[in-house]
Amino acid sequence: MTTVDGPDNLEQLGKSVAVPDRPEEALLERVANPRGSVNYLVRFTCPEFTSLCPVTGQPDFAHIVIDYVPGKWLVESKSLKLFLQSFRNHGAFHEDCTVLIATTLVERLKPIWLRIGGYWYPRGGMPIDVFYATGAPPDDIWIPDQGVASYRGRG
Repeated sequence: MTTVDGPDNLEQLGKSVAVPDRPEEALLERVANPRGSVNYLVRFTCPEFTSLCPVTGQPDFAHIVIDYVPGKWLVESKSLKLFLQSFRNHGAFHEDCTVLIATTLVERLKPIWLRIGGYWYPRGGMPIDVFYATGAPPDDIWIPDQGVASYRGRG
């Protein structure tokens, strides 16, 4: 994965950029957190996440919710969108996709705290929900529910 730091070095924002074919080819950009002395929560929601089953090649669908308390860095949102879209041709199990997203963000951003919920739509009649967190959140942060109900016909 290529890395770029700072608003003056952004290669994707405001430009026409093709979606990477694989997550490893994605350019996940970051910018300095202008409010680094304050703890606050950032949430990204991707209700139409798609990847491929590594066995059948059939598409898998999920509602992904990423919450993080930034440290020194913020993820640039267009690069995050392109990174998430790069999974559309990526063959991996639900657990692997969810944890790969989380660990990539943790490695790149070094957040104070991060959690991800991967709410996967059923395949074979069984939904799989995958959760990852870096540990306990800071005490001074309000963390809302991720807002995705237990499976009863998600949508």
